[in-house]
Amino acid sequence: MANYSAQDVKKLREDTDAPMMECKAALDESEGDFDKAKNILREKGKAAAAKRSDRSTAAGVVAIASSEDGKTVGAIVLESETDFVARNEDFIAIAQGLAEIYRDNEVVDPAKVKEIVEAAVGKIRENIKLSKGVRFTSANPIATYVHHDKTKGSVVTSEGAVSDAVHKVAVQVVAFPPDVLKKEDLSQDKLDQEIEIETQRAINEGKDENLARNIAKGRVNKEFIKRAVLVEQPYYVDPSKSVAQFLAEEAKGTQLTGFAYLAVGQA
Repeated sequence: MANYSAQDVKKLREDTDAPMMECKAALDESEGDFDKAKNILREKGKAAAAKRSDRSTAAGVVAIASSEDGKTVGAIVLESETDFVARNEDFIAIAQGLAEIYRDNEVVDPAKVKEIVEAAVGKIRENIKLSKGVRFTSANPIATYVHHDKTKGSVVTSEGAVSDAVHKVAVQVVAFPPDVLKKEDLSQDKLDQEIEIETQRAINEGKDENLARNIAKGRVNKEFIKRAVLVEQPYYVDPSKSVAQFLAEEAKGTQLTGFAYLAVGQA
């Protein structure tokens, strides 16, 4: 006769989120020892995670958690195998919980994160991977944005007269992900590489090498920099002005100090 009750099975399920039949099997194996049954389920979760670890994770969500004053932010990317799981409320709640851990801890314990992910794999039965986890702090409130499908998000830090305009820049980062904040952040190697690419493009169009190089420099300034540099990008609401011009008009005194772009499947 089983030396545990239906209430024990129910409580074990509530504590571990494991399927009901697995909770019953764990209590059978542990001969009704509740703590031992929890350890059995935990080990099974680890085994399930190891077994699925080589499966690709092409779906997932971005989750961001802000402190009450908005000056500390945790942001994560949690990936799954399928969109079906990524849309699951439990999966989204796990992602949000991880974002809160990053928000609330200057140094995140990797063992704790691993335990949470392994438990999620044991419950959901798909490979799950935390592909990115970061924390931001600022003297001013931090602007954040998560796209409606939860696959992309951004964080933007600033100083000065912070306003809703910075939130619109966070939307800009998701709409047109930049490489750097300002031109000075571009390395000379990267600029030289782009000039070489554009020079070859102009040569392939029939231009001689000297002219091709001048054309290349112009294209890098007009095309690459306006694509790669956040403050130089055309503002998504009004492309006739740059992000820098938008801020100067709508949030005078605000200076952007940094940004991060987060996305499922991001290299």
